[in-house]
Amino acid sequence: MARADGRLPGVMSEIEIGRNKRGRRSYSFDDVAVVPSRRTRDPEDVSTTWQVDAYHFDIPIFAAPMDSLMSPETAIELGRFGGLGVLDLEGLWTRYEDPTAQFDRIATAADEDVVAEMRSIYSEPVKPELIRDRIQQLRDAGVTAAGALSPQRTQEHWKTVVDAGVDIFFIRGTTVSAEHVSSDREPLNLKRFIYELDVPVIVGGCATYTAALHLMRTGAAGVLVGFGGGASQTTQETLGITVPLASAVADVASARRDYMDESGGRYVHVIADGGLGRSGDLVKAIACGADGLMVGAALARAEEAPGRGHHWGSEAHHPTLTRGHRVSVGTAAPLEQILFGPSTAADGNTNLVGALRHAMATTGYLDLKEFQRVEVVTTA
Repeated sequence: MARADGRLPGVMSEIEIGRNKRGRRSYSFDDVAVVPSRRTRDPEDVSTTWQVDAYHFDIPIFAAPMDSLMSPETAIELGRFGGLGVLDLEGLWTRYEDPTAQFDRIATAADEDVVAEMRSIYSEPVKPELIRDRIQQLRDAGVTAAGALSPQRTQEHWKTVVDAGVDIFFIRGTTVSAEHVSSDREPLNLKRFIYELDVPVIVGGCATYTAALHLMRTGAAGVLVGFGGGASQTTQETLGITVPLASAVADVASARRDYMDESGGRYVHVIADGGLGRSGDLVKAIACGADGLMVGAALARAEEAPGRGHHWGSEAHHPTLTRGHRVSVGTAAPLEQILFGPSTAADGNTNLVGALRHAMATTGYLDLKEFQRVEVVTTA
């Protein structure tokens, strides 16, 4: 029922951009802040654990499937620390038996040459036997085996991935929809595809309530929230498309709540993906409604990261339309110190989990689900 002013309850008012266009105001993590409450707790009493399907994690951090930060070895290391390393199954580790030389070429290429260099390196075909071997390496180490494919490559390689024993399968792109329309090829039917698989599938990115709700209806175990907000992406500059992540996470969390009512209680995890460069961003993502955090640049700063102080995604070597670049992020500390401290500076680059625990304790919340209810304010 409409209110007296004509607006529907729960629908934010729009602002006038010009005489012919109106838009909704949205917020990035820089535009919001968490508010302390009347109660505080001891950080040692706070729990950062969560669970996806049958898989339990001590910390809510997933490493983004990007070559600059995830190798089989770093995925195993993160898994032993209680997080989840997601391997890019169409990256260098499934194109080359030993990609060390390729990482050296990317790290040493001049800025004006790096796109051409990366396009040449990534022109090597993905090899199904290497997909199998990399997943087996994760399984042999006793950690949860997770891998990602783009929607375009999922049809081609999904059977290899599942047969290899992947535990959690990610379908990750700049944007993923439940209803892709193509005039020249049969699109991936997400609902049928997920129904036929026997492993949890996490899909994304998405950035709106409606898109997220449609993805949830496909049977996905989780949705990735984000579009064009990562440190290595230039999607906004190239395509003019982006959505500030604080608003996107809050919108998708609303879709999660409504889908629970619609489905009779089925819970779909919301995972913030992109724009999580500092520990404060991780805190705000949970506060806006995220269950988990897919982190890129912050983990690319680890001493163990394959990128040697550089960070890039698949957009940086797209064969026809580059929408990203190689970013110099430097090297901050070993992975364990980036996750658990001690901090080396007051810049939010190290002790990510410690910062989250302290924020939860300062506001009086014991676990992640409780912390999603914390009060936030806009600072813009």
